[in-house]
This record gives sequence, C-alpha cells and structure tokens, in this order.
Amino acid sequence: MASPQGVYRIISVGGSIIIPKTGFDLVFLKKFRDLILKQVKQGMKFLLVVGGGATCRQYQATLAHVADVTDDDLDWLGVYTTVFNAQFVRLLFKDVAYEKVVSDPTKKIKTNKSIIIVSGWKPGWSTDNCATLLAKTYKAKELINLSNIDYVYDRDPMKFTNAKKIEDIDWFSFRKEIVGNMWNPGANAPFDPIASKEAEKLRLTVKMVKGTNLKEVENVLMGKKFKGTVIM
Repeated sequence: MASPQGVYRIISVGGSIIIPKTGFDLVFLKKFRDLILKQVKQGMKFLLVVGGGATCRQYQATLAHVADVTDDDLDWLGVYTTVFNAQFVRLLFKDVAYEKVVSDPTKKIKTNKSIIIVSGWKPGWSTDNCATLLAKTYKAKELINLSNIDYVYDRDPMKFTNAKKIEDIDWFSFRKEIVGNMWNPGANAPFDPIASKEAEKLRLTVKMVKGTNLKEVENVLMGKKFKGTVIM
C-alpha cells in the first residue's frame, strides 16, 4: 500500500521501544528495521519521531536529585537524549534515510528519501507534540504512536487490577479523563496533554499500538484492524 504522492506516514516511536531499560533487543531492532524497509519497498514514506524513553527519564531524575535545575534544564536534557536516540535510528536506515536528524517540526523537508528521522525540538515540547505539529506541517490526517502499552487504560494497569482498556475514545474525553492539560518534563502519559489539545484542534486521528508487537504495527500500517487504541 503505497503512500500518496509526497505523503509521509508519521510514526512517533517511544524511546523505550528502541532502547528499553533492559538493554538493546537486537532481534526486535532487526525485525523493526525489516518491517519499515518492507513498507518502503511497497511505496510508503515515513517520518519517524524518536523519543527519549527510559534513558531520558533516568538522566532527568538523576540530575534533579543531584543539582538544583529548572524545568527548562530538564527539558533540554530530554531533547538531547532524543537527538542521540534519533541519530541511532537514522543510522539503522542509513542509505534510505534523510542525511540529517530533523529537529524543527514546522519546516517541511524537501528530499527524495523515503525516511526522515525527527528528534525532540525545544523545552515544553514532547516528541508527541513534535509529531502532532509534523502532521500539521505535512498535512497528515493520521499519526501512529508506538509505545510500551497495548492499549490506553482508564487508569494505570500496573497499579490497578481493575483498569479497563480503551479501544476508542474522543479527544475531549481523553484529555478530561486520562491526561489532563499540564505538561511536565519526563512525563510518561499515553499521549502528551499539550499534543492532545493540538491534535483535537487538527482533528487528527492517533492510533496507539504496542511498538514491540510488530504484527499489530504492520496491521496499522496496512490499514487493517489492530489491537490498540484509536483517539479521534
């Protein structure tokens, strides 16, 4: 299923999918790379927005315990972490990827490369927010979010055994009941509240799927039914 002429599919890739706490998963990375390249051969084009993940949060938590730092300091540290992670992902795709990691989501890149890798941008902006603004810049109607959860839940399933999975939800309810309206550096929300507000304005559809479940990721890419949450 090829992308329409000049249209990029936007995927927000959680840093913990690429670099989990447990260390690199070489088997997964090879399969993830193969999946994306398979889709490229079929005509798809991708903007991959790479997050900081657990690595970012470990740096931020350690810095905050040792030194007197501001939220801006913590956010910049998070941005630098995403740049490093993004550079790693860019090199995974090397010859088929744009030669630089892109940071500014408001500037449209002119290239014949099928993959563009994007990092975080500046304080106050999560990579979810960057991905949402990319959708505006590239006039995309859909964003795919790869995280370490299979669904969005009404409460933390690690803490509450009665947490209920959510398969479909509108942005108003998602913001009111799940993420709220405030951004905090290193926050681990299913989708950043500031990005959620912008996505609602853009009438953007966000499909959330567990990034390590590559079968479901492929289902999303192919427009098939998948296990995950749709926010619209």
